[in-house]
Amino acid sequence: MNEDIERLLNLRNPPQRLTAEEAAGRLGLSPHEIPILVARGLLKPLGHPAPNGPKHFLTAILDDLKRDEKWHGKASDALQEYWRQKNARKQDSPGKWQSSRLQTQTTDSED
Repeated sequence: MNEDIERLLNLRNPPQRLTAEEAAGRLGLSPHEIPILVARGLLKPLGHPAPNGPKHFLTAILDDLKRDEKWHGKASDALQEYWRQKNARKQDSPGKWQSSRLQTQTTDSED
């Protein structure tokens, strides 16, 4: 874990607004999982940030979510579904090396 995040988690009075990376540490998640949860509507950033802008989260809400078993179940399901879909897309479209390999095999079999 990043030393800054660890130091933040150990503060007696943490800041009331956390970045996505700090929120991930507070919830026990990886920083790359936060955008997935935001996109699925399971985590709501403060205000109306631009889609590609930095997102901030309220510490009190994160603390409530941290103790919510149902939310963690929904978040786990959403993350698993995201990776299942992403991996399925990879299998559906062959990579560059696979298509060139298929062309080579076809050419060899025609000879």
